[in-house]
Amino acid sequence: MYLMRLVVISVALGLCTAVLEAAKINVRAEPDPSFDFKAARTWAWDADAGDVYMARTPKDDPAALKERIDPLIRKYVEAEMRKKGLQPAAAGATPDLHLHYYVLITINQTGQTMGQFLPAVPYWGLPPFAPATQSLEVVTKGSLVLDALLPGQVGDRKVVWRGIAESTVNYTDTEKSRNERIQSAAATLIKYFGIKKK
Repeated sequence: MYLMRLVVISVALGLCTAVLEAAKINVRAEPDPSFDFKAARTWAWDADAGDVYMARTPKDDPAALKERIDPLIRKYVEAEMRKKGLQPAAAGATPDLHLHYYVLITINQTGQTMGQFLPAVPYWGLPPFAPATQSLEVVTKGSLVLDALLPGQVGDRKVVWRGIAESTVNYTDTEKSRNERIQSAAATLIKYFGIKKK
């Protein structure tokens, strides 16, 4: 009986760990050290707000994905910017910063072969291993890139902050789970907005 409980608990913990790993969002941000973020008070979305790029299959439809996620990204980023004390610029006014996002959906692959980490000439006399794949992982990866740009002519504007949130995309996720992932990515990105590296 005790052994059965131990097995059930171990399996449950393993599944929880797998779910948490799948939901993990890696975030990094690169601010311009010469820009004074404290002076920025207002912001606005770029004319097009964002772009979606997909590099999985020839049948990918970036326009359909953008139609679904654009309102979510805008809503969650705006809410987080307000929490940071930055307000949307009034209609017709020039904002201190423009925001533009990019969503990138790609395939990522990692693999390991037998003997991969051995030196070219092993000193202990074993013959080299014939390359044989021992581990292969192919996943769909999603990235949300958020740029803060200074106002100006398109093409001449300077990016003063870039945040990138990356995570594995799981096709079995529910719509609610995907929306929560976008909200979490936006919240985590904006948390690093304007923080300069030391």
